Amino acid sequence: MDWQKYSFVVRSKNRKLVILSLDRPKNPTQISEELSLSLPHVSRALKELEEMELVKCLTPNEKLGRIYARTEMGGEIADLLKNLSDSNCNSR
Repeated sequence: MDWQKYSFVVRSKNRKLVILSLDRPKNPTQISEELSLSLPHVSRALKELEEMELVKCLTPNEKLGRIYARTEMGGEIADLLKNLSDSNCNSR
């Protein structure tokens, strides 16, 4: 686990929500609608996550409707976030 990248994700509510929403490949509009976040917020979070190599664009040559997916490291971070969230819910 790259703890610096994990810390980068959890410091932003939007980055955390976006990486968790990528349970399957999606485009920014799908993520925006699913999370009820504005498209610019989703696009910014995707750009930041892509720069940290936590998500990748599967259709980089497209101008509209690019499809994004988690990288292996992004998946590890999402799994850890889910597990921590589940254990917090179970401890109440």
